[in-house]
Amino acid sequence: MNIAKFVLSSAIVAATGFLCLAALAEDEAAPAAKAAAPAVASPGTQYSAKGADTCLECHDADSDTANFTTAGIFKGKHGNPKNAHSPFGQKGMQCEACHGPGDRHSTQKSKRTETINSLKANSWMPVAERNEVCLSCHLNRSRNAWHAEVHDRNQLACTDCHKLHVGKDPVLVKQTESEVCFTCHKKQRADFQKTSSHPVRFGKMACSDCHNTHGTATQALLKKPTLNQTCYSCHAEKRGPLMWEHAPVTEDCSLCHTSHGSVRTALLNKSTPSLCQECHSVAGHPAVPRTGAALPANGGTGAIFVVAGSCTNCHTQVHGSNHPSGNKLLR
Repeated sequence: MNIAKFVLSSAIVAATGFLCLAALAEDEAAPAAKAAAPAVASPGTQYSAKGADTCLECHDADSDTANFTTAGIFKGKHGNPKNAHSPFGQKGMQCEACHGPGDRHSTQKSKRTETINSLKANSWMPVAERNEVCLSCHLNRSRNAWHAEVHDRNQLACTDCHKLHVGKDPVLVKQTESEVCFTCHKKQRADFQKTSSHPVRFGKMACSDCHNTHGTATQALLKKPTLNQTCYSCHAEKRGPLMWEHAPVTEDCSLCHTSHGSVRTALLNKSTPSLCQECHSVAGHPAVPRTGAALPANGGTGAIFVVAGSCTNCHTQVHGSNHPSGNKLLR
């Protein structure tokens, strides 16, 4: 009987101790639970109840187009509700997917731009923060080098070139893209007006045909690893291989040609024969012995042999030849 009482008493004491420990653990966990409770959202961090409907009450006429609701964002990729990757394809986000929570901005009729993410040129946000909004969706292979290229180093924002609230972004249209680039690149604008140039001003080419404006590891933001490979994208007949090659052609196209425009034919850096004579001396030319007056030693220049069409009077295959007798690029 005494043994039974002892066992019962021990069980009661153990149970009491367990309950005390449980209560103590609960008291200690209470502050932690209170600290972990989510904070109440402050004004300005809440999203609008009606999404874009709230924004359009004020921002219809202030958008990038005269008629925002019919010809603007809803005809572009950003305003496509059927595209899950579009801001308007994200339920409940819409305008605020890019501009951030705008509850305080809309309910209090706040004129302060600090209440939302402004992506305009006069934005209070630093350029890096504005670009991060765009790169949160548009960071892909073609933009991997953005943070290491000249446009980012010069604090250029995405919205300095791109229009977001339009049906078609002008910089993405071949006929209008160059005008956006010429806003900064004024020398190139003048080059494309010269007598010999690539047909950019006629809308048949765009700057992005040769350059990747979002960054590359190449010189001048070229899309291809080298200048020659970029030129060969269109001028494939100059690529070769050729039986008889003209050394400057395989080395660098810019040794003879300028890229954007020239007052000389074929985008040449200099007029011939001056261009040819940067590498080829008159001395030793087969035509020189015919008249000693043409020799430099006698005060001549040899120009009599290269008048009119210049060197190309005879050397017609200046880029190279596949003819068995074309070692002098004559045929």
